Amino acid sequence: MVRRFHTCATCCHFRAIKGELGMNYMCSRLGFATKPGYTFDCWDPKEQVKRLMEKRLKEAEEKGEEG
Repeated sequence: MVRRFHTCATCCHFRAIKGELGMNYMCSRLGFATKPGYTFDCWDPKEQVKRLMEKRLKEAEEKGEEG
């Protein structure tokens, strides 16, 4: 289940910064540029992502599936 959500864009440290030349994406924890689809071991999901993961896990359990 986690693999489905584990990207920089869903992390609480992910920052999207609009500049003159377009969008820049940064990790405020690591302090360097990243991209929304990248993954790192330090991933800490945003609260809304945690709630969605819990909801999807509950739905899967009700259907008898494994997440």
